[in-house]
Amino acid sequence: MTGKGKVLLMDDEQVILDVTQEVMRFLGYDVMFARNGAAAIELYQHEKTAGHPFDLVILDLSVPEGMGGKEAFEQIHALDPQAKVVMSSGYTDDPMMTDFASFGLAGILAKPYRITDIKTLLETMIKKNP
Repeated sequence: MTGKGKVLLMDDEQVILDVTQEVMRFLGYDVMFARNGAAAIELYQHEKTAGHPFDLVILDLSVPEGMGGKEAFEQIHALDPQAKVVMSSGYTDDPMMTDFASFGLAGILAKPYRITDIKTLLETMIKKNP
């Protein structure tokens, strides 16, 4: 399978990163990951500056130790207002999850992830010209 897009995945749980990365790679996506918001911002900025921007960013809303998705989104959005960012959480009643569009988010991904949800999200969010 050829690459379909480049994804930045930020989550504090290693098992989520490992499994999601395997699924995304199997589906043909290039995936890089960060364990907290600060690392995600740094990676986003580095790749954008290097001329290899991400097609999609998936941020975990709450990270117990370190910067979470809300703060990371605000900084990534300030760096690049065109960034396509999806918020991920098991807390589906959080305002960023229930009214994501009003915050400027491209979408949401509820936990626990299902492979079909990830596949649909990636295909919907990353549209590459042939």
